[in-house]
Amino acid sequence: MILCQNVAELKNLVATFKQNGKSIGLVPTMGALHEGHASLIKAAHAENDITIVSVFVNPTQFGPNEDYAAYPRTLEKDCTVAENAGADVVFAPKKEDLYPNKDMTWVEVTGDITKVLCGRTRPIHFRGVTTVITKLFNLTMPNRAYFGLKDAQQTQVLQRMVDDLFFNVNLRIMPIVREADGLAKSSRNVYLSPEEKKAALILSKSLKHAQDLFLHGERNSAKIVDAVTQMIKSEPLSDIDYVEMYKLPGLLPVDEVISGKVLLALAVKFGTTRLIDNVILEDK
Repeated sequence: MILCQNVAELKNLVATFKQNGKSIGLVPTMGALHEGHASLIKAAHAENDITIVSVFVNPTQFGPNEDYAAYPRTLEKDCTVAENAGADVVFAPKKEDLYPNKDMTWVEVTGDITKVLCGRTRPIHFRGVTTVITKLFNLTMPNRAYFGLKDAQQTQVLQRMVDDLFFNVNLRIMPIVREADGLAKSSRNVYLSPEEKKAALILSKSLKHAQDLFLHGERNSAKIVDAVTQMIKSEPLSDIDYVEMYKLPGLLPVDEVISGKVLLALAVKFGTTRLIDNVILEDK
């Protein structure tokens, strides 16, 4: 596996891969790789000739009071995880490599899709995500790019960007990977104290409760959202940011009576750690 840490070297590698007719799978990450990331890398390895994993804590998607400085940076461990999962290249640039100019060029998806859920309280977040992903797409020219469903709003925003700007890349959205106890894998889980981690299990339990209600015929969107909200509130260490439901695709307003496919998404703080999780409800 090749560790590449500058843009020029990456461009040369990608040019060689393309000249040799190789397909490329891209797995964009912010590092602190875990089993969820490894599942994306394994999927990319299975479906492409070359798998490139980016490891970059992207400053432009963090707000002024968020955890950019404290975000875990574990490049040596990340390289081991990536290589074991089948990566051919790890691209780990410095901030000035991807943002060489003080006056930025931005790529921004506008409209309600970026203003609901996480976009409501993190107004610059998705502009930072779409800008850095555009840069990574241009640098790696992937045939396929792999993202986890845990960041469900991000996947919807990126699909809108890909469609609107005619990117020649197929987004592969992969299932949420969970701990044995149900907690969704996240790089931020390391911030949780033992008590907070135990408390955070209420997230997957509440989503399972929503699934059970749906399975047994409940179709009133407000009742399901309220049931999940009340269940999370029963955990004293929880601090709810949102529990909301939207139609898929596109995060459109949900009807009173659920039909088709909907996303039930939540964001909850435990101490200073904000976790997200979701479930898709759909009549089969």
